Amino acid sequence: MASTIFIQTPFQSKSLNKSLNTHFVPSFKLPVSLSFKPRTAAFSKRVHIRAGLIEPDGGKLVDLHVSKPERELNKREAASLPKVKLTPIDVQWVHVLSEGWASPLTGFMRESEFLQTLHFNSLRLDDGSFVNMSVPIVLAIDDLQKASIGESNRVALLDSDDKLIAILTDIEIYKHPKEERIARTWGTTAPGLPYVEETITNAGNWLIGGDLEVIAPIKYNDGLDRFRLSPVELRKEFERRNADAVFAFQLRNPVHNGHALLMTDTRRRLLEMGYKNPILLLHPLGGYTKADDVPLSWRMKQHEKVLEDGVLDPETTVVSIFPSPMHYAGPTEVQWHAKARINAGANFYIVGRDPAGMGHPVEKRDLYDADHGKKVLSMAPGLERLNILPFRVAAYDNTQGKMAFFDPSRAQDFLFISGTKMRTLAKNKENPPAGFMCPGGWEVLVEYYASLTPSDNDRIPQPVAA
Repeated sequence: MASTIFIQTPFQSKSLNKSLNTHFVPSFKLPVSLSFKPRTAAFSKRVHIRAGLIEPDGGKLVDLHVSKPERELNKREAASLPKVKLTPIDVQWVHVLSEGWASPLTGFMRESEFLQTLHFNSLRLDDGSFVNMSVPIVLAIDDLQKASIGESNRVALLDSDDKLIAILTDIEIYKHPKEERIARTWGTTAPGLPYVEETITNAGNWLIGGDLEVIAPIKYNDGLDRFRLSPVELRKEFERRNADAVFAFQLRNPVHNGHALLMTDTRRRLLEMGYKNPILLLHPLGGYTKADDVPLSWRMKQHEKVLEDGVLDPETTVVSIFPSPMHYAGPTEVQWHAKARINAGANFYIVGRDPAGMGHPVEKRDLYDADHGKKVLSMAPGLERLNILPFRVAAYDNTQGKMAFFDPSRAQDFLFISGTKMRTLAKNKENPPAGFMCPGGWEVLVEYYASLTPSDNDRIPQPVAA
């Protein structure tokens, strides 16, 4: 089974000058010569054609798993340590941290890292350089847990079944400023933010940070673990395929032919630039998502059909699951999505309309400006090495009977099929226009909506596993 890769850019300088230099990839109309010498100086500053994968943040990937001989020692020690029970989302963050997605972070954030993340969207390293870090990766505890920890410097972290997941060492406990965290991460404290209601509102009033010693790789035993490739495994796969560029596409929705057009066109453009074997990392988000998103198991089933039907080429596509939970924090969160892919080896990142956004939870409008995500990515501190590839707008072209790039000179020929319209068609078991989505992928979507059963309160349908 194929799996995806995604390449990012280096960190920004310590200060931003007034010109606010961006790192959008320039127009691809003029290809780079095969000698790999850019045609203009401006071009050479932004797009670097070179062999080998991009370096991870901090120069090396973090691996927080203990060695096999140490596992039994840690398990015996954990029996006498204070214990903190993790939520499923906490376990997802342990997964993220343990594999190096947040490199060079070595555990749940201490207060200095938390404050830098909230106020600067970046972390300063010992050598004075910066890496991007835009969302807090923290662990909340309540007053009773804080009291039980006392003066201990090590804490055992257990899952909901009391299984030892990790030991947190050299700990620091500090206040959990919930309102400030919410306001700075989401830009609003409006009620109804999904991640906030799930993880912050009722969380403890303290945060505990420290270095993680993870007992064993996190597994979910849901039939999808084979898709959960770590940054190390992705880099090995890219090298096996002799990739000289990796372009990442994150999504939390089914793939339609407009998405596929963007991805295949991106590869064409990279070949025109002079790359020999650019590889697509199709990287669906696999952590927490809100209740009305299509569940991961169904999305993966749909993505497999897209490859089986030849919409995307399995030889040049790596499909892998990104284990991070979803914040729906728009321009703030999209920086995290990009930064994590640098650590996986990606140097190009495809960004579309309103990345990581959602509708306002109270008002009838989008929570974020649709263009701010890509603009912020182009200026974000610590992402200078990442080449940003903004979406071109794709819509259904009635004259061609397929998805095509929108031509404003003949706007009347195009049909925009919104996510709401797509869901309505699937729920009603109606077909979209031919060429909107591959037949196998559409059948999966129809099957998913047919599987929904009303919840006890008749408000949120509950999905049946794929």
